[in-house]
Amino acid sequence: MLVSQQQKLQEEIRALVARHGRTRAALMPVLQELQEKYASITDFAMQVVADELGIHPSEVYGVVSFYAFLHHEPKGRFQIRLCQTISCDLAGKARVAKQLENELGIAFGETTPDGRFSLEWASCLGMCDQGPALLVNDRVYTRVTAEQAHRIIEECRSVFGAHATQAAHA
Repeated sequence: MLVSQQQKLQEEIRALVARHGRTRAALMPVLQELQEKYASITDFAMQVVADELGIHPSEVYGVVSFYAFLHHEPKGRFQIRLCQTISCDLAGKARVAKQLENELGIAFGETTPDGRFSLEWASCLGMCDQGPALLVNDRVYTRVTAEQAHRIIEECRSVFGAHATQAAHA
């Protein structure tokens, strides 16, 4: 079974490379699409990408390990990133961080045991005038309070529950 999964992944990577091109410039788009689909980029995937683009595997690993939005290890369905700049700090980031940790039962840098949530720091979300800023997957929240953090987590839980219910009835 593992072989067929690897073959399927290899075919998908070849299709991505065919769509984006066989140049070094295709590396980020290919990795981003792999990340979106699989939630992480495995060693095997990095090797195949390197082979398909004609670059050294260490270059691919370097890109995956450098960018915070690319992961070598699986992350939660909801990736929550809280901005840790001084402006967010001054705007009350500590209260929001504590609420998130209490709400999820994990510390920053961890993923919940059920795989639903990952909690991470972000160097900057570009919302310094609207802090504290929070990013949940691709959605930005600004001027977040502890109470809003609770509501955001509940919203994510309800979305996850709705998807689980739909899957059970399919």
